[in-house]
Parts: sequence; structure tokens; C-alpha cells
Amino acid sequence: MVAGATTLAEINDGAKAQGSPIMVGGITPLTGPGAPSGAEAKRGLEMACEEVNAMGGILGRPVEPVFGDSKNRSADEVVSAANLLIDRHEVHAIINGHNIGSNNAEYDLVADASVMYIHTNTLRQHDEWIENNPGKYPTIFMSDPAEFWYGPGWIKFISWLRDTGQWTPQNNTIALVSGSLPYSTVISNAAAQVAADHGWEIAWGGVETVSTPTTEWGPILAKIREANPAAIQNSHFYAGDIAQFMIQFNQNPINALIYFPWGPLLSAFTEIGKENSVGVTTSTVIGLLQDEKGTEFRRRYKEKFGPTASAVGATVSYPNMHHFAIAAAVAGGTSEPGNAEQAARVAAQLKRIAYRGVNGSVAYHPVWQSAIPYPDLSSDPSLGMPHLFFQIKDWEKQERILISPPPYNTGDFFLPPWFT
Repeated sequence: MVAGATTLAEINDGAKAQGSPIMVGGITPLTGPGAPSGAEAKRGLEMACEEVNAMGGILGRPVEPVFGDSKNRSADEVVSAANLLIDRHEVHAIINGHNIGSNNAEYDLVADASVMYIHTNTLRQHDEWIENNPGKYPTIFMSDPAEFWYGPGWIKFISWLRDTGQWTPQNNTIALVSGSLPYSTVISNAAAQVAADHGWEIAWGGVETVSTPTTEWGPILAKIREANPAAIQNSHFYAGDIAQFMIQFNQNPINALIYFPWGPLLSAFTEIGKENSVGVTTSTVIGLLQDEKGTEFRRRYKEKFGPTASAVGATVSYPNMHHFAIAAAVAGGTSEPGNAEQAARVAAQLKRIAYRGVNGSVAYHPVWQSAIPYPDLSSDPSLGMPHLFFQIKDWEKQERILISPPPYNTGDFFLPPWFT
């Protein structure tokens, strides 16, 4: 079964959302360096809950969002936020974006409480934990593919640009700069594993790691300028930090393509980097499409939260709330903490029902309980979440061109303005 935006209303069949609310939690950084992305995740869940209620809630019961601040996204902070949501607010589900510093520390707590948990931590570690512990985490889902796919996906992307004549690299050297979080190191190491297969040589013989967070890029930029690579991958995570990288890079640029996963899709990157952000390439294994569905969502999102609000940041929570509501309605209702039997019914429907949302199709892998990537694992775009590559064209208009993959691409690559 593939569900869409109107499926819940059809299931509710005219029911009105009334009575005691179903509490739905979100663990997200409301303070600290991750607050820009946390704010969008919060808005996305709030907007989705409003829409679910307008369609009759979940079998006639309204949903109400409540949040726990994961601050710096450490294991202790994420576990503390999960405890707050489960013990004090008795949430029936937790739906949020990235808390990549937790290293799955919250999994046992959530699983013991039999609470549905849908996140976008984007960690290969999730796939491994679920596969290596069958039956232990039945209510925990990762609604995007693992970060591993960023690494080989970028290598294939720059090779495609080279091989199709869209870009002529000055040499066959690439520089791999990693943040110190596991998320970053997995991406960089994955790129290193496949670089030679596509004809690339890695500067310095391997990955160069920089502490997370950081805003002082002088030492690593000096090494990059000396190596003079054709392309740079920087897997550092925070939007404000990588914006500083671009500001400092453009003080003395070289003819190299620059790529960061995810961060440049947030408005904070262009607000800080301004003209220095133009030409940057980025990608996401969970992003906002530029088709009719995605464009309409972006319009409504900015209308609701203001012109600088980043609709792509809301995709970590917005479609997943709709997906969960449909699965729970088909299963006969949500499950309060401790109701393992009903939670299992909801989880089974979440696996069975694919959801076509503003970020493509969410279909869960039967073993990993994470979204299947397209075209990396599935050749069917209706059953896989697309790995989207963008390039920033206009920082003032927040314009990002979707370059690949087909059939979702909407524009063409252009040579960055810092090239001479």
C-alpha cells in the first residue's frame, strides 16, 4: 500500500478531532549550535499536527506536539529529553530529526516503554543495531537512509559531472575533511573507500579530521590550498560552522568544487555565508522535492513561518507525522507507553504502508527499519527516498537548483563564481 496526503481523511471518514489529545513528542535541539535545524524540525511537527487534526486527528482524537530540548545532542541530553517526554507527558510517539551525537543511547529507554520512535539520525549504526538485535527494537524507525550513502553518492556525483563534460577538473585529487562526530567520519570514510574506483586520488593519503563544532578553519584551509585538489568534501555538520568555512575559503580561493552534506540546505548557511555560499554543492538523503507537491509545501511553510524559514529542514518531521498518523489509524489507534501489543500493530502498519510525501517515498527496509534509498538500493522511485544533489544559485532568494537524480532534477550544474 502506498499512502498520500488525503489517505488519513479517507480513513477518518468525516470524523472530527475532539476529546483528550494524543501527545506526540519531539526530541530536538531548541538551544545550542543545532538550534537552527531544531527550530525547523519543531515547526514541521507542529504544522503536521495541525493538518492531521484538520483531517479528523487519529480516528477522531486530536494530536498535540510537545518537545524536549536535546541541546548539544549528547547521549545524556537526548536520553533526558526522552525521559521527560515519556514519563511526564506520556507521549504515544516521538517524531524528530537529527540527534546524531546520541549514538542510539535512547533506544533501550524508548523500546522498554514500547513508544513509537521515528527519527532521522541518518546513522549506519541504526541499521547495524536493528539487524544485530532482531526483535529488540520493534518500535524504532529511521525515516531516512543512513549517512553512509552520502560518501559514495558524492563520488559518483562528481564523476558524473566529469564524465558528462559538465565540469573539467584541474587534476584527479580530492580532499576529504571530516568533522569529529561519527556521522561525519562515516561519510568521509565511505567516500574514501570508493574514490579510487572512479579514478580519484585522495589528498594527504586519507581523511583529515577537524573537531566539531568549530568556526576557525585557517589551518585546514592552508593544507587544502597547498594540496590544490579538484574537489573538496567537508562532512562537518553545523550550518553556521560550514558557512564560516566558505567565508574563509573565499578570502583566497582555489579552483575546486566544494560539497557539504545537508547543512547548506538550511537558511542559516546562506544567511551567514551570503555571497560566499553561491556555487556550493550539497546533497541530502532526505530532502524537499521541487515538484508540485514540494513546491506547494514550501509556499505554505514560508507563508506560515516567514520568508526565511527553511522548509527543507521541516522534512525530518513533517511527512513522518502524517505517515505515523495513517499507520496508527489503520492499526486501530495509537499506543500509550507500556502498550506493547498496540505499538506492535502500529509498527507493522508503518512497515507495510509506504508514504509519498514532500520528500519522496518513505518505505521501510524490512530488516533495518530505515528508509530505502533511491537509486542506491531501489531502482523504483515510488519505493525509495531519493538522494538529492543541489547547488546554491542565489543566496538572497534562498535558491538551490536540484541537479540530480532523475526524474526529480530541475536544473543544470554551473561553474562556481570563485573559479578563475
